[in-house]
Amino acid sequence: MPQIAQIADTYSSQIFWLLLTFGLVFFVIGLGMVPKVQGTADARDAKISGDLDAAKAAFARADEAEADYRVRDAGNRAAAQATLAKAKSDATKATEVKLAAADAVVAEKIAAAEARIKGASDAAMAEIETVAADAARDMVARISGVEASDEAARNAVKAALAHG
Repeated sequence: MPQIAQIADTYSSQIFWLLLTFGLVFFVIGLGMVPKVQGTADARDAKISGDLDAAKAAFARADEAEADYRVRDAGNRAAAQATLAKAKSDATKATEVKLAAADAVVAEKIAAAEARIKGASDAAMAEIETVAADAARDMVARISGVEASDEAARNAVKAALAHG
């Protein structure tokens, strides 16, 4: 078989070129390109790790800022509530003072009105007593024919009004 004989003649040459090709590939790719690719991967891993650390630090700062904000907000809220309570208290006191002054004015007006009513009532009662005394005197004169004095008629009317 001539094909097998031909392979045996070129066998050593093929092994040489095979070893030379693999050696060249090893040196070019294995020693030249792989370290560069590995360096790029390591740099990318380092950048990702650094970015994650920076993100964690940013989250921590944000949490601290939020906690500070909540403390300030609670303080401001407490101050606002204290101011509101003071304003309510001041308004209540001012309203009480105004109400007391208004009550005094109203009480004064009521007292004056009651005095006027009492005066008018007394005047009306005196007028009623006078009219009743005159009527009683006239009735006594008509019925009995006796003239009664003004004083007696007034006393009789006062007694009758007192007993109802």
